Amino acid sequence: MRALPLKLTDEGSKLMQVSQGPANTFIFKCSYDDTADEKVIISIEDTAAVFIQGWWRGTLVRRTLLHASLRAWTIQLWWRQIRVKLMENRRRNALDFYARKEWAVVTLQAWVRMWRIRTRYCRLLNAVRIIQVYWRWHSCHTRGFIQGDYDLKENQLNIQLEISLGSQTCKVQQHIPLPLKE
Repeated sequence: MRALPLKLTDEGSKLMQVSQGPANTFIFKCSYDDTADEKVIISIEDTAAVFIQGWWRGTLVRRTLLHASLRAWTIQLWWRQIRVKLMENRRRNALDFYARKEWAVVTLQAWVRMWRIRTRYCRLLNAVRIIQVYWRWHSCHTRGFIQGDYDLKENQLNIQLEISLGSQTCKVQQHIPLPLKE
């Protein structure tokens, strides 16, 4: 038997030594101290089977880990998309709220401006009416005024005028024939 350069130690003081035995076998010696040895003889076919089983279990573990990481990655992608949509909705809602608030402020400012201008216009209009009333009363008593109406018939114009100068009035009534065009 030839000893292989493989020596393994566990957490305790257990020592394992592997050596190659006759007819394609391996001998595993396990001892907790250097005096007592346990020998285990394993054939190459058993070793190959153990090796293939270990490789297959590793492949299964790696495949399981790959599937788990792919599922986690899929969930992360989905969650990122949901977060982007949520952030977009929050941004849009904040923008809508801001726009509505600004529109309300602008509308209120326009209403207040309109109300102030309208009250100023009504005051000015009232002042104009008062001035016109006084002016008309003054001009009627000092200068006089002309009041009348007319009536247009087929070939004649009838005019009735009343001219007032202070306390004197003059009434004029005329019938004017119109020339006929042929």
